Formats: sequence, structure tokens, C-alpha cells
Amino acid sequence: MDLVLLCVFLPLVTVAWGQYGDYYYGPYNYGDNDEWVNVYRQGFNFQCPHGQVIVAIRSVFNKKEGFDRLWNYACMPAAQSLGEPTECWWEEINRAGTEWYQTCSNNGLVAGFQSQYFPSVLDREWQFYCCRYSRRCPYSCWLTTEYPGHYGEDMDMMMYTYDHYIRGATTTFSAVDR
Repeated sequence: MDLVLLCVFLPLVTVAWGQYGDYYYGPYNYGDNDEWVNVYRQGFNFQCPHGQVIVAIRSVFNKKEGFDRLWNYACMPAAQSLGEPTECWWEEINRAGTEWYQTCSNNGLVAGFQSQYFPSVLDREWQFYCCRYSRRCPYSCWLTTEYPGHYGEDMDMMMYTYDHYIRGATTTFSAVDR
């Protein structure tokens, strides 16, 4: 499911429409290509600095490493129009080996991820770190359908405008494809 979860995870990332501006920021700096937040088949915890949210996700797949992925994230400060973060929390865990759909509750934006790999199902469980800001952003949400097109594809997803945010994700699971 890790592959399916993660491959569908990115293709179906929920994006929220922010308040102001249409500012373009160039490619995000993930650091060196060898800097990943995890190693294959290991858990990880990634949180953006206070006041920042996830704006880019990069992942590579490896079938020989237990159908697992390496992950990397980039953060940027949330738009000033959203105000300051008023609270941050960990959402419920999305269990490995199951299909799931989740968005941050209470109008939160994704500011981190926690994940643990389970070799028995060749999949990961996920937990989102969400932050709510003092000014509620008017947004309409939709699921992206472009990342990745197939469970084994690598991905590099970036929010190119300053008024788009990741609010959640969904996945599918196949015991055949894992």
C-alpha cells in the first residue's frame, strides 16, 4: 500500500485557495538530492518551522526496497493575510494497508508529516501536522489528479503560487500492487 498510498497520496493532494496575491516563487530548495527525510522502510517525522507550511513534496519509489519511497519536503511562511498560527496539532493516524481520505480539521493547513513503514503490508501509515491561522482563509478545495500517474512513478509537486496550500490527501490501496 505504501506505493499505492503514496502514489495516490500525491495525485490527490487537497489544495486550498488562499486570500491574496498571485506571486510566483521559483523552484524550492530541497537541499542536495541525497537529503531525504527518511531512509527506506524507516519511519520519519517532518515539521516545518513555526509559521510555515508545506509547499513542495518530492518522492522517489523503489520496488526492491519494500515498495517504499524516499520523501522530501519544502516549507515557506504562510501568507501574511492569514495572520499568525493560533494552534497546531497532529491529526488522527491513517492506517497502513487501508484506503483513506483526510483533510486538516478546523481549517488547518498541512505543516508536517509523520509516517511509519509496516513491512507486513508493504505500506506506510501517515499522520498530518496541521496549523490553524488567526484569519480564516476563504478557499475552495479540490483534489489534484496529476501526481503521480502510476504508483511507481517519482514525483515532484510544488505550489507555484503563494495562495495555494496543501490541506490533506487521499489514497487507494491494492493488495496486488501494494
